[in-house]
Amino acid sequence: MTTTNLRISGLTKSFGGVRALDGVDLTVPAGQVHALLGHNGAGKSTLIKCLGGAYPPDAGTIEVGGASYTRLTPRESIAAGVAIIFQTLSVVDALTVAENIFLGQEWTRYGRVDRRAQEEVAAGLLQRVAARCSPRDRVGDLPMGQRQLVEIAKALSRSAAVLVLDEPTAALSGAETDALAERVEDLRAQGLAIVYVTHLLSEVERLADAVTVLRDGRVTHQATVAGQTRRDLVEAIAGRPTEAVRGPRRAAEVEATEPQRTPTRPRLVVEALRGPGFGPVGVTVAEGERVGLFGLIGSGRTRILETLYGRRRATAGTIRVGERTVSPARPADALGAGIALVPADRRAQGLFPSLSAQDNALLPAVRTLARCHVRALRTERRVFDGLATAIGLRPARPGLPASAFSGGNQQKLVLGRWINGARHVDVLLLDEPTQGVDVGARQEIYRVVSGLAAERGTAVLFASSDPEEIVALADRCLIVARGRIVGELSGAGLTEQALLSAVHDADPDPLPAEGAA
Repeated sequence: MTTTNLRISGLTKSFGGVRALDGVDLTVPAGQVHALLGHNGAGKSTLIKCLGGAYPPDAGTIEVGGASYTRLTPRESIAAGVAIIFQTLSVVDALTVAENIFLGQEWTRYGRVDRRAQEEVAAGLLQRVAARCSPRDRVGDLPMGQRQLVEIAKALSRSAAVLVLDEPTAALSGAETDALAERVEDLRAQGLAIVYVTHLLSEVERLADAVTVLRDGRVTHQATVAGQTRRDLVEAIAGRPTEAVRGPRRAAEVEATEPQRTPTRPRLVVEALRGPGFGPVGVTVAEGERVGLFGLIGSGRTRILETLYGRRRATAGTIRVGERTVSPARPADALGAGIALVPADRRAQGLFPSLSAQDNALLPAVRTLARCHVRALRTERRVFDGLATAIGLRPARPGLPASAFSGGNQQKLVLGRWINGARHVDVLLLDEPTQGVDVGARQEIYRVVSGLAAERGTAVLFASSDPEEIVALADRCLIVARGRIVGELSGAGLTEQALLSAVHDADPDPLPAEGAA
């Protein structure tokens, strides 16, 4: 008889008048990978936080390993055998691998930490997850994939029976993603119950045994993955029938009414640009054009965007916006020249978590909207309401702190700074624009970016490691390898297979520099 490691029954949680969870049921037996899907704001994060003890549920029960709870504290959750690996890892970079694994549960001998014993046990745990690092390695020196395995080893050290992985591949390279998939399969074979939260349906098809879809805090679909098509899953997430997956240019054509614009004169011209780790690079983006940068981790995609935005210093080359030559030495210079960036790490680089949604979205426009040097709050509210409708913000509550929104809606807030009625930019740079964003929110972001280019003539230059996203959003794509542009794809030739072939043929051994995409 299969043991049920996790059973959630009738779980309900509200925040003010908003019901985030509404009678959620979820059962995960030992040795099963159970995918948890849903739009941003569907309730996935709230469910995880109730399970981890961060939020007390209003009603329902959580059963772990046969023991039933109406609420859990973080300490009780760990003791019960629940381990949660969040998208933002909790490892401490300055500590060694062994010190991270035993942090908060150090082994002592004669009043001192027994480092030798900890390192011996840590070595066994690292071997169990097939990590390629030593217990004595400093975590800050490890690539992202290895840091994630350290987190999983830490969970195993606490005898976890239930492992929750929240968007585990969001910051991983292709090779690291494949390695993690093998570890998940190993842990399933070892009898763990694994809740796998993802927006990537390819991962569901590859790894999951069963799937649960949340929408508006309710379970709307539960099934075994066998026999489910990708179209079935997309329709379950979206809550409406959708067209079959298209070939090239499919997402750009999703909206029959999407405004179209033929690229005209150049809006951004980059010539012989050089900087640490890349160059020389030449890029031209026409008025109303969407150009993608595609390359492997370490190819230099992010460095190019950050240099254009003034976050990194260029060592050579010229940048022109329209007829103006600009030399952004800092982000303020770039913004003054009409260049804005939506960064990949929205939490660390783009969002002010404690500020309200309205302040986050309108921060650069507050001075523009002010009257006699006094904030025009009514005007700000009117602009925010229009923006919230345009970008599909959920919930559209201007006073809600940004930290209370789901990841996809946080991304919309950051994007909204540059597309609201009070702010205009000539060049919009986006780095991994939909990283960690669900299927529905992706389409909304694509629609907004496409409309911005078509209606305002904004030049859009974006970097992505997702070939499906490049095909969906780009008019043409530049292949980046070893810090240089080595190819270009457009029209009927812009397909996922062509992108992957081009990038791997051009860069079989990408630079492994952390954060140097």
